[in-house]
Amino acid sequence: MPFTFPLRAAAMCLCLVGVSLPHSGTAAEALLTAPGAAPELQQRLRDASSALAAAPQTDAQELLAAALSDYRTLVQVLYDAGYFSPQVNILLDGQEAARIQPLNAPSQIASLRINVVPGPSFRFSRAEITPWPKNSDVTPPAEFVTGAPATTGVLRDAGAAGVMAWRRAGHPKVRLAQQAITANHRAHTLDARLTLAPGAQLRFGRLKLATPSAVRAAAIQHIAGLPSGEIYHPDLVARSATRLRRTGAFSSVTLRAEEQPNPDGTLDYIAGVEDMPPRRLTFGAEISSSDGIELTTTWMHRNLFGGAEKLRFEARLSGLGSSNDIDGRIALRLDRPATLGPDDNLFYLAEAERLDEEHYTATQGLGGIGVRRVYSDQLFAEAGIGFNSILATDAFGKRRFKYVAGFLRAEYDRRNSRVDATGGYFLNARLTPFLGLDGTDDGLQIKLDGRIYHGLGSNDRLVLAARAQLGSVIGPSLGNTSPTLLFFSGGAGSVRGHEYQSLGIPIGTSSAGGRGYLSLSTELRGRLSDKLSLVGFFDIGYVDSDAFVSGSSASHSGAGLGLRYDVAGIGPLRVDFAYPVEGGTDDGLQFYIGIGQAF
Repeated sequence: MPFTFPLRAAAMCLCLVGVSLPHSGTAAEALLTAPGAAPELQQRLRDASSALAAAPQTDAQELLAAALSDYRTLVQVLYDAGYFSPQVNILLDGQEAARIQPLNAPSQIASLRINVVPGPSFRFSRAEITPWPKNSDVTPPAEFVTGAPATTGVLRDAGAAGVMAWRRAGHPKVRLAQQAITANHRAHTLDARLTLAPGAQLRFGRLKLATPSAVRAAAIQHIAGLPSGEIYHPDLVARSATRLRRTGAFSSVTLRAEEQPNPDGTLDYIAGVEDMPPRRLTFGAEISSSDGIELTTTWMHRNLFGGAEKLRFEARLSGLGSSNDIDGRIALRLDRPATLGPDDNLFYLAEAERLDEEHYTATQGLGGIGVRRVYSDQLFAEAGIGFNSILATDAFGKRRFKYVAGFLRAEYDRRNSRVDATGGYFLNARLTPFLGLDGTDDGLQIKLDGRIYHGLGSNDRLVLAARAQLGSVIGPSLGNTSPTLLFFSGGAGSVRGHEYQSLGIPIGTSSAGGRGYLSLSTELRGRLSDKLSLVGFFDIGYVDSDAFVSGSSASHSGAGLGLRYDVAGIGPLRVDFAYPVEGGTDDGLQFYIGIGQAF
């Protein structure tokens, strides 16, 4: 006897107490057929069926239970696809599963046959959701209109859109009060009327804490910046939660509203936070044939004084195993969240660095103070001022430079992944105006870095990636500029296939960095498997003694192939082999090993 399922169906519950069925010795033969159904719908039915998944096992009791649960599961799949008069038969050894007495189940099951007749597809004879807020920036789904295919998914989306529209209008306690849904099986139509209960428009109240934290309660409230007194908006709640997560002091942050608003029309929120371990230690390493080995380490305290202050210590050693002497850097940075406002961090930094580069050596120390403003998850900016003292030896001799330097940096990141992007773009700009002391010249340094990614093919198996880097020093002459402000080309960060800093401005028998710089890189990344990718790349770089490059600027280029092996939680391990295309080099093939994409 066929089993049909009207829109309103009764629920049946079967309870088995203390019954154990014997095990069969063979797996059941399983088959699902859905005549007239589209291939996509047939696949969805197969994927949803618990009985098909359970058929290979040998326990008849579990197979019967799975078959009984499939009636509701398969009907729901059909409802979601717009079929409201389905017929579902599930036969176990030729007997309808729903007619098998649970206490008298067979000891073994040899065959499972599921037959699904979807029936006609339904359309909306009426699609109505009321009331709707005026001037809302949310609209009902385009599919929720009279004459459109009727599915439970569209009904859910329409209800969710209505709730979101009222929440964005300041009504956090809105609910779906009534669903009047009637199916006309003769006309194959669905009459859907959804009624919303908006509730009162409310304002934000206080932020309370639900769980203890090593971060002071007052600091959590200040960092969250919940706008007490303002009309409720879900984006403001999400922004407060994001501010707390951004500190890095918490592994989990939740903000939930109180069940009942206050008599004065405000709604309090409760913050639940879980602390991260207060300290973190990391290590990194990179090796190239020209630059040698670079080792880095960072140590961080996430809650130094109890207000989610973050202290970060960084150390670097590079040039290990290369022809150059060892470089080193030590840096400290202290960030204090919400110092000037909920989205503004005040930071202090101090740094000492020893550079032994190909064409110059320098020892520098700097200290400064600045502020960081976060505008969104994708955009932030920093500005600050500090003092920098540099003792350098280069093609122009040994000199000391002293600067009072400001800086302005902005970053906009629209990549879909920070470690292995397949789409989007990235922009970073830094302006460093500097005022010279004790005879040092004034000027401005500009650095720009832009990257773009575009996926091709199914699942972005091919990715085109491009990068442009521009640098310029405006103001002082080449000989009166600290070499730490000038630009060279060559190496892993610019033009692969050429030695590190191999392209500069000839000064007698030596070279100096240029005041103008441009580097262009392109990559074609092809995924060979879920873990392994092959990359082809081409890089070209320009350096000029003037502030901006031109067609007559010195240039070189390189090309090569690379492999990437994706490691979960880390990103791709990178190996690149590059050879010079233009511009002389005596070292021939260069190789580079690191973590993450080249850009």
